[in-house]
Amino acid sequence: MPRLTELRVFFREFVANFHTTGAILPSGRFLAKALSRFVAAPGQGRMILEVGPGTGAVTQRIAGHVRPTDELHLVELNDAFVAQLRRRLETEPPFQAVAAQTRIFHCPVEDLPQGNRYDVIVSGLPLNNFSVEMVERILAALVRLLKPGGVLSFFEYIAIRRARSLVSGRQERARLHGIGRALAGLLDGREIRRDAVWLNVPPAWVHHVRN
Repeated sequence: MPRLTELRVFFREFVANFHTTGAILPSGRFLAKALSRFVAAPGQGRMILEVGPGTGAVTQRIAGHVRPTDELHLVELNDAFVAQLRRRLETEPPFQAVAAQTRIFHCPVEDLPQGNRYDVIVSGLPLNNFSVEMVERILAALVRLLKPGGVLSFFEYIAIRRARSLVSGRQERARLHGIGRALAGLLDGREIRRDAVWLNVPPAWVHHVRN
């Protein structure tokens, strides 16, 4: 029944907090696989960060690639999602296997300790739902948290900004264009791979950026 519990919690939070939840369903397995591509890469003693894990759909995939010398940090703002993640770490075998190596931070990603630096960051934040200023703050925090040579993986739904712009007023179009510029600034000269996940609902791009 864990999957039903996950869906129930996610949908309840989607209804209550659409702007920060951003999707009506948790990330599908194909999106989770693409997002965790660089977690699956060879390496030992790594610091791994997942930003906005929600109910843990991508976290479960990441957990399968966490090695005994790795450390996994999860940063989540939503109270219900934090409670769900803690429950899963205590009761579900894929999560229990990495529970001793996992730490949950119940705060915005911008508030993570200044000294924390990560080899791999996976972000599930719905950036297109936020203000331009918030997106800029989040992206700056992610770059700050990434070690030199580290990889940041994040997603956005394919053509979402273009589709929204077609049906939005001037202020919303300006917001979407501002987010597009912020993301383009991050990707320029840093993007090392882009995966199209057509079997996700809705289809998504996964961007991989090296610091």
